[in-house]
Amino acid sequence: MGVFFKKEEYADPTKKDAAKMFYPRLVTLGQSVGLDVLTYKIRNVSSLSKGDIQSVITNFVETMRESLYAGQSVNIKDFGVFSLSCEGEGSATRKECTAEKIKRVNINFRPSTSVKVDLVTTRAGEKIEFIDLQAYLEAQKEAQSGELLFERRINPEMLPYLEKKSRKNGFAIFTYHEDTIITDSPENEHIRREAELNGLKIIAETEFSIAVDFAPCKCMLVSDDEEALVGLEDHWRRRLNGALDVFRSEPYFLEVVPCSIDKSNTLGALLEKLGINSEEVIAIGDGVCDVSMIQSAGLGIAMGNAQDSVKVCADRITASNDEDGVAEAVEKAILAEIRPADVPLEQLNQRARHALMGNLGIQYTYASEDRVEATMPVDERTRQPFGILHGGASLALAETVAGLGSMILCKPDEIVVGMQVSGNHISSAHEGDTVRAVATIVHKGRSSHVWNVDVFTSTAKLVSSVRVVNSILKKG
Repeated sequence: MGVFFKKEEYADPTKKDAAKMFYPRLVTLGQSVGLDVLTYKIRNVSSLSKGDIQSVITNFVETMRESLYAGQSVNIKDFGVFSLSCEGEGSATRKECTAEKIKRVNINFRPSTSVKVDLVTTRAGEKIEFIDLQAYLEAQKEAQSGELLFERRINPEMLPYLEKKSRKNGFAIFTYHEDTIITDSPENEHIRREAELNGLKIIAETEFSIAVDFAPCKCMLVSDDEEALVGLEDHWRRRLNGALDVFRSEPYFLEVVPCSIDKSNTLGALLEKLGINSEEVIAIGDGVCDVSMIQSAGLGIAMGNAQDSVKVCADRITASNDEDGVAEAVEKAILAEIRPADVPLEQLNQRARHALMGNLGIQYTYASEDRVEATMPVDERTRQPFGILHGGASLALAETVAGLGSMILCKPDEIVVGMQVSGNHISSAHEGDTVRAVATIVHKGRSSHVWNVDVFTSTAKLVSSVRVVNSILKKG
C-alpha cells in the first residue's frame, strides 16, 4: 500500500518569469471511504457487530455536529480538534457588525501532532511509501500483457454433432464465453447455479451450434439422469478417442474437452513459466476434473462436497463450498504454519495497535523461545491519579509478553489462553518514564507454561515481579 503521486509541469506562480518545472502531486484514487468500509475495517480489529459499529459511528457524527453547533470545539485525543469559523462582510463600526454579516461558516480541523504526517515515519512506525502513478500503470499493463501460456480448444465443426447428441438424449448443453454462459436451456437449475456461483450472465440460444461461432474451451452436457450421462460418457470414450475427451465433473455434468486436456498439464505449464516446484503448490478442487491437479500438487486438498472418488485422491479434506472450505484449507495449510517467531516484531506491534497492548502503548522489543521483552510508557493511559504506574497496567504488560512467549513455543494447531496472573509490586515508576518487561520461561509443559516476568524502570530499578501461567489448548 502507498500513496500515489503524479508529475505536473508548471511555473512557480510566486516567482516572476519562473521556468516550468515538474512537481509531484498526490493523487486520490477511487471512491472515498464510506461508512460500510469503515465498519468492515473496525469489525476486523474488534469484537463488535457490524450493526453496533455503524450505530456508534452514526451517533458519533451526530453528537459531534450538535457540539459544534453549540459553539464547542471537539477534541478527539490523538487525532485532532474540530471547530467552527466564519467568513463575513466587514463593517465600519462595531455596532454594524451583526450576525447578518456572517455569510459562510466553515468546519476547521487541526490535527494532533501524533497524526501529522512525517516523511520519515508515521505514528505507527511505518514509512509512507510514495508510488509513481504512471510507472505503476505501465508496470500493470506489462504484467497483464495477455501472454498466452497454454491453450487448446474444441474444433467448432464438432459442435453440431455434440448438440445433436444432446437433444437426442434430452440433455441441456452449454459453454462459456468471456463473462457469459451460452445455452439452449436457460431455465435449467444446474446451469443457473453454475452461472450464479461464477458470476456469469446466461445467454439463451435455441440454435446452440450456430450461436457458438468460436472455438470453445469446453462444452457441458447437463442432466439429472445420471445413468444416461454415464452411458453417453462410455460411448464417447470409445467413439471420440483421439478427438475429444469426456468425463463427469458432477453427477449431472458431462464435460467435453479437447484431447489430452487436464488441469495437471495446465498447472505444469504455469509452474514451468513461474519457475516453481510442484512440491511448493497447494491444489484445491471438488470435481473429477480436479483429480489430476490434486494428485500432482505437493499438497492436494478436496472440498467437503467433492465426490468420494475425488476425496480418496487427496491428501486432506476441507469443509464444503458452502462452509468456506477454501478459507479453512488456507488457514490450516498456510496461515497456521506461520508462527509468531517467524513474524517481524514490527508487524506484531502493528497488528496489535487496536488491541489492549496497542491502547496501553506496549511494544515488543525482543522475542525468542525462552525470553520476551517489551516496553510500556507511563502516561495518562497507564498511571494512577497520583502520577505513578498502575499495578493493573504492570500485570497487563506481564501477561502480554508471557502470551507471546507461549505462542512462540506452541505448535501450529495450538492456542494460548491466560490461566493465572499474580504479582508483587516492589517499587514505583513515575509518569514520563518507560518501563521494560522481561519474561523468562520457568516451566514448559504440554498443557501449561509458567513465566516469570520482571518489570523495570528505565534506570533498571525493579518495579514488579509477576508470575504468569498460560494454558495451551488445541484449536477447534
